[in-house]
Amino acid sequence: MSVSGLHTERKLGFPLLCISSRREEVLCACVVCGCVGLFTCCVSRAQPTLRGRDLRALMDLYQEAVFYLETQDVPVEPGAAVEAGVLEEDVLQEELVSPLHSQSMDFPAIPKSCSPEEMLERRLVVLKGIVESEEVYLSELEALLTPMKALRASAGTSQPVLSSQQVRTVFYQVPELRDMHQSFYSGLKARLSAHCHTGLAEQRETSHAASDLTVGDLFLKIVNQIGLYGGFIENYEEAVAIVGKCTQSDPRFRTLAESMMSNNTADKARTKHTFEALLYKPLDRVTKTTLVLHDLLKTTPANHTDHVALQEALRLSRSFLSGVNESSQSKREVTLSHGLRRKLMRDGFVVDVSEGERNLRHIFLYTDLLLCTRFKHATRGKQDQYRFCWYLPLAGLKLRWSSDHEPDTRLRLQAIRTKMFVLRHQLQQQAGSRGLMAAARTRKKLEQTELMLLTQSPLYRLELHSPSGKSHNVLLPSLYELEEWREAIHKLTTQNIETVPPDLLTLTSTCVKLRMTQQPPLQSSNPVENEASLCGTLSVAVHSACGLQQPACVYVCLEVDGYDFYDKQAQTHSSVQSINPQWDQELSFQVDGAQNLRVICVSQSDRQDDAVLGKTALKLESKSLSKRWRRQTLQFGRVEVTVSLRYSPHPLEPPSSTAPHLPIFCVPIETVAQQEGALVPRLVRCCVEEVERRGLAEVGIYRISGSASEINTLKAAFDSNLREAVTRLRSIEVNVVSGVLKLYLRELPESLIPTELFHTLARTLDIQDMNSRLVSMLSLLQSCPDTKRCTFLYLMHHLQRVSERQHVNKMSLLNLATVFGPSLLRPPVAVNISHQVVVQVQVVHCYLQCNNLPEAQVSVPHDPEDDDETTHT
Repeated sequence: MSVSGLHTERKLGFPLLCISSRREEVLCACVVCGCVGLFTCCVSRAQPTLRGRDLRALMDLYQEAVFYLETQDVPVEPGAAVEAGVLEEDVLQEELVSPLHSQSMDFPAIPKSCSPEEMLERRLVVLKGIVESEEVYLSELEALLTPMKALRASAGTSQPVLSSQQVRTVFYQVPELRDMHQSFYSGLKARLSAHCHTGLAEQRETSHAASDLTVGDLFLKIVNQIGLYGGFIENYEEAVAIVGKCTQSDPRFRTLAESMMSNNTADKARTKHTFEALLYKPLDRVTKTTLVLHDLLKTTPANHTDHVALQEALRLSRSFLSGVNESSQSKREVTLSHGLRRKLMRDGFVVDVSEGERNLRHIFLYTDLLLCTRFKHATRGKQDQYRFCWYLPLAGLKLRWSSDHEPDTRLRLQAIRTKMFVLRHQLQQQAGSRGLMAAARTRKKLEQTELMLLTQSPLYRLELHSPSGKSHNVLLPSLYELEEWREAIHKLTTQNIETVPPDLLTLTSTCVKLRMTQQPPLQSSNPVENEASLCGTLSVAVHSACGLQQPACVYVCLEVDGYDFYDKQAQTHSSVQSINPQWDQELSFQVDGAQNLRVICVSQSDRQDDAVLGKTALKLESKSLSKRWRRQTLQFGRVEVTVSLRYSPHPLEPPSSTAPHLPIFCVPIETVAQQEGALVPRLVRCCVEEVERRGLAEVGIYRISGSASEINTLKAAFDSNLREAVTRLRSIEVNVVSGVLKLYLRELPESLIPTELFHTLARTLDIQDMNSRLVSMLSLLQSCPDTKRCTFLYLMHHLQRVSERQHVNKMSLLNLATVFGPSLLRPPVAVNISHQVVVQVQVVHCYLQCNNLPEAQVSVPHDPEDDDETTHT
């Protein structure tokens, strides 16, 4: 986003500057919200023709393609440029450029076509942002100068804190810089205030009102005095050395240096700084002068009075800063608190979410800050580059994470996966042929498609909140990876390391040498496939956990790697609150190229964020896995989770391009009923009907469980294809059908009888008169939500019919209440287990004993008012 496009609520800071041999790369970073704009223009503006820029861009693109083919040992024919258009074939028809490359293209040197009135409005936004930024900078300079008088006075005493020479060195040129910026700020603010007083109505009526605002002379004046910064820069290293030495040796100076305050006039808050951090402010400020002039000039029409003055100011600042960027070595290493130095701790690729847009970014975690950059692929003969996006100090940084499921994107993701599957199949066919050029093109398109999927499919959101009010959201495709980042950031934030404002230009430019992660995690980037990787169906049964320190509702997340043709994440239902949670739940994955299984154990809480109890990774090898279950126990510190694995290799079918079936299990019953347009879910009705059709005479029906594997297979069918599940239901063993019904009720996020009625129902059991007790219990039942009440009544009538055949099936009302009580009624908090079971069974038993239970309403009542108007012809 360009500076001229920033919305008015955001405060604009001075930008940074980076000058290369051929182009000037202009980077604008908002000091408050972190918004960044990047612009590229030719250094020579003598003949800025659009055709020339387009030609250079086309040649760079062609050279990059040739370089890539050569690295793949693909011969390039002289006429290959004609075929290069094939490489531009879109992965999906609506997107031509991959997410990583789309943000790496150079911006034009001139803004997009817009009316002069729009340019002037953008110019006004830029100027207002400069005023606000100058105000903050002046408050920081005032904070830096606050102790100067006291230190000068103490220099003449017998026990000076600093000598007179040291005071002059530390504060060299700072008063002059303060006066220079104060004059600039006052003049700019006065002119903006006078302009704003003209009123919006007058500005709309008179198109020349905005053009009457002239500020070019103010910028030319301050740039002519920019030489003051030259003396400050030359003196900076010595000043910092004095401050550091005195901080170590003199407790009086240490107290002063670690608690300097500046006023934020915007919200009247006070910000705490160290002496060295404040001393760095002018150094950081001067590097941003050229960029703000560049963007102000971009929003100033060529016929504006200020245009010539701003051009001259830009020329002078470029001349000054070209030497500053080379000579300011003192900015390259910054000493932090506790004697630490800034080091890179971790880096990797994430998806940055800003204003509803997703962009692939490379983030770098340093000792005291988190830096977000945009990676730019190098063309032939050049080095990779990183462009600054935003940074957040780690001091006081707050983290929150959550799942980020967006149902609206599933169809799009399915289309991308289908395209990727086809390209992968084509690449496998081309591997044995001599079509090297075709294989290279296919692999390139496969990488672009996988990159697009990587940008669009992340499931987990990490929210970053800074005490300054800045916030950023990043998305990651893996909960395991998110927890690694969260742990690394949390470890550094607890060390209370103060962030010294970084030289963003130097910090970003060193990312190429420091980076530990070279490329995004793309499966298609692996030139050789591992023969031991899995291709087929991987099933994981999660049994139980032990070692929890206190009762908790726990679920287990599973993640596999490999090609993302199908869902690579799955999780169990959340257990009831227990110190030894049980699941016995089977999760299946269709995998291609999988080599690792990641297991994450998470504690769920209604009052706060979910907490990761532990995580581990398993190496998957086709030789060690078979179609038979292999049971093993995984260690998560003190927590142990027992799982079983089995693997069935087979060729994979293409992922379906149809809309995915919404799951039924582990989903609130109201959601399922609403999707089906009924009050009783179809699964419940189908299972009840099938049991009544052929299970009423089955001995121990609902007490004797069916095959666990068949139950899980039928469960998976209900979650994926309802029609297929109902077909299977008709022929499968009836105890499997009853088992699926019990499993569905057990895995509901909330029981059919709301937990808040548990204690009230328990008290009704003390009513001695049976009729009075039932009246009270039926009254409480009427307060339940419609879907839960109707489903509960539907089950009660069914179980009464089952009990009518108890002379055959041996299932009395009490036996049935014992089976269903714990699933139909759950306590709100952990209570005495024996008392809990007694209440659950007795409550359900009382309802089953009622002879006048209300009839269950299966479908949503019809409302004639909801009908469309009917026209008879």
